[in-house]
Amino acid sequence: MAQIVESVKKLTSESIIAPKGFSAAGIHCGLKHKKKDLGMIVSEVPASVAGVFTTNAIKAAPLVLTKETVYTNEKMQAIIINSGNANACTGTQGMADALQMQQLTAEKLGISPQLVGVASTGVIGEIMKMDKVVTGIDMIQPGHTLENAIDFAQSILTTDTVMKNTAYAVEIDGQEVIIAGVAKGSGMIEPNMATMLGFITTDANIEQKELQALLKKTTDTTFNAITVDGDTSTNDTVLVLANGLAQNNPLTPEHPQWSVFEDIFVKVAEDLSKMIAQDGEGATKLIEVTVEGAITDEEARKIAKTVVGSPLVKTAVFGCDANWGRVICAIGYSGCTIDPTNILIKIGDTMVVEKGEPIPFSETELTAYLKNHEVKIYANLHQGDGVGKAWGCDLTYDYVQINATYRS
Repeated sequence: MAQIVESVKKLTSESIIAPKGFSAAGIHCGLKHKKKDLGMIVSEVPASVAGVFTTNAIKAAPLVLTKETVYTNEKMQAIIINSGNANACTGTQGMADALQMQQLTAEKLGISPQLVGVASTGVIGEIMKMDKVVTGIDMIQPGHTLENAIDFAQSILTTDTVMKNTAYAVEIDGQEVIIAGVAKGSGMIEPNMATMLGFITTDANIEQKELQALLKKTTDTTFNAITVDGDTSTNDTVLVLANGLAQNNPLTPEHPQWSVFEDIFVKVAEDLSKMIAQDGEGATKLIEVTVEGAITDEEARKIAKTVVGSPLVKTAVFGCDANWGRVICAIGYSGCTIDPTNILIKIGDTMVVEKGEPIPFSETELTAYLKNHEVKIYANLHQGDGVGKAWGCDLTYDYVQINATYRS
């Protein structure tokens, strides 16, 4: 990734509607007891759209519908999202409900149904209470205020404890271009996105083909590099809308500032990914694993994700136990090329393994480090030039409690 230039600024109003021409809203329609459960994002004009979706063979009805819309229409102007019900494993009724959500949103906004994406998150296997949704779509009124954006961010949450928002601005072709993102995700995070919804908006001028390629490339090193618990959801979706209202010259890999745009796009996705990992159900700590010296970047990412996904590593971090043996064990069963006699491991700044053998260290100092809210683990395999990162969280008593009573 190229170095981010000084003209880039992180926006303090980290709002999904920060880019020009976007509005949003979130309301309570009755799918959940009290909290907001219906959200909408709207662009003033049809936008280039890109999407990545779950790898689970069982896919929720709204995801199937939206994926077809993305790949056949290549434009999108609005997204309607509900939480509290995944509309997954709901058969023909589920697809009919997703289509109705799409149609009602289109009618409300006076646009074609083919310009509307649909996303859902929540309990699997329950038929949608469409009377609540129909009333909600009629009531919801997208706006341009920060309050509207906050309402939207709240409306997509399930077991999340915090909203997840980020936004950056950069000058391209003399025009300010903004990229903003919002996400939900707390559990069922592995592999390849998992029960997360991510939405990115930008006023950049970029065609669908370039946007889709950029999203796919970025997803491999961000959304696909997080893990909480080893479960993959039926609803995982990331959608990007680019409406071109910044009026920069069309962005392609040949554009002289393409690398700047790519850097910020990756940064938005990475911010959201780390927020999701840090907000893992019951989590108290963010774990970042960096691997260098692998045969390939792909193997480095795989090893990093194996380590951060290990229940034994996660529980050791929770318990502030400097048990590096669990780290090297996870490296060993990753299925990647390693030389056990050439592995170096650090926890924080403390080297604990060199050439596959233990290095004396202060248990007291390392235990104190492990009490931080962010724990970094580093491994160098000395096998090649591959580098990769992954993010996850510790595994706590609360994770079991949350998921034992999810439907209560």
